[in-house]
Amino acid sequence: MAATAFGTTDRAAREAFDAFFTAHHREFARLAYLMSGDADAAEDITAEAFAQAWLRWDRVARADSPAAYVRRIVVNLAADRIRGLTRERRGRLLLGATWPDRDQGPDLDAVTDVRAALARLPVRKRACVVLRHYYGLSEAETAATLGISVGTVKSQTSRGVAELAALLGADAGRAQRGAGRGVGGRIDHDG
Repeated sequence: MAATAFGTTDRAAREAFDAFFTAHHREFARLAYLMSGDADAAEDITAEAFAQAWLRWDRVARADSPAAYVRRIVVNLAADRIRGLTRERRGRLLLGATWPDRDQGPDLDAVTDVRAALARLPVRKRACVVLRHYYGLSEAETAATLGISVGTVKSQTSRGVAELAALLGADAGRAQRGAGRGVGGRIDHDG
């Protein structure tokens, strides 16, 4: 943390952090939302990421890309949350405390929702797809953000996009069948 020997906060470090926060808060909140799929969780993840960044501000500020450093914190916090929810869900299943599925009929709004499809991707694939296609980061920037190789970014992004296409294609096919229009319709991604 940016503190002097007497515990008082270094004013220049605080001002730099405040400027960083102002410049990047919306970006990190969007990333947290796309990773978690939940607005409340995204707020919590974003706040925790900035809290962790402040505690390590001297290290963050010296990084080649402070934004990439904090992006990685956001991705890691979102991954931790998803893992926790998965463990909780498994525990409920073991105890027989399940809720009925919501598949009581096609939900036409939800079946074509990219966010819902993103939420079904494993965390690393989701992170690669979001960072590459939503944020427009290069393969090298994505690799640096996630702490993985460029080759892994390429394969995870490719597989993630293919899985999204399959999920959205399968959902669109179900929606068409549910609406009585038959199967095999083409999905127009240009809209």
